[in-house]
Amino acid sequence: MTRSLTGKVALVTGAAKGIGAGIAKAMAAAGAPVVVNFASDRPGAERVVADIKAAGGKAFAIQANVSVVAEVEHLFAEAVATFGPLDILVNNASVFAFALLEQTTDEQLHKMLDTNLWGTIVTCREALKHFGKDGGSIINIGSMSSERFSAGAVAYTASKAGITGVTGVLAVELASRGIRVNQINPGAVDTEGARAIGAMSDEARAAHIARTPLGRVGTPADIASVAVFLASDEAGWLTGECLAVSGGLR
Repeated sequence: MTRSLTGKVALVTGAAKGIGAGIAKAMAAAGAPVVVNFASDRPGAERVVADIKAAGGKAFAIQANVSVVAEVEHLFAEAVATFGPLDILVNNASVFAFALLEQTTDEQLHKMLDTNLWGTIVTCREALKHFGKDGGSIINIGSMSSERFSAGAVAYTASKAGITGVTGVLAVELASRGIRVNQINPGAVDTEGARAIGAMSDEARAAHIARTPLGRVGTPADIASVAVFLASDEAGWLTGECLAVSGGLR
């Protein structure tokens, strides 16, 4: 990977595992010091930091629940104190649970909306205080669930579809400040979380592959390489884009 992010500071939320960990490692490999945010999985975040440092990069783990404003404020204060002004924010922190509407609890609904949507909004708002004078890049991680609907995903889909609206509005609102805002919608990606809910069982994997034109499930590295591009100067003429990184799944 080219060192396309040299001189830029990145913060990745929900980076202890899965897509977030992949993005954090890829951005560090591209030259950016990376703040690895986690909510509860400190061992996972510390492994990501150790992997980045072992490869010659710079990283630091900071705990914060993105749905709690005071913790988001602490996250950015610590990040800036460690690495200086921010250039890249990746809003990846996300939770999911799937159930038909009648079985979806208030707790599940609030947790997904609070973390996935509210957390993205308040994290963007706090980040605006910490970008440098040259602006920067915000990358929101959505989901193909907001484009391709499935039963049992109403709360998760609502939270991810809301992120698409946030991306579009902020792309317009922040353009004059030199801050670009784009979104990645992953398709079926093999992560620890997907495996934990059975979404990568042999049967489920076969179903994902059958409906994906490129004939395989994705990996965190597939998403990470696009995130690095969006964060780089090579994507300097892109804002307000919502990219399906899904192997052709629509």
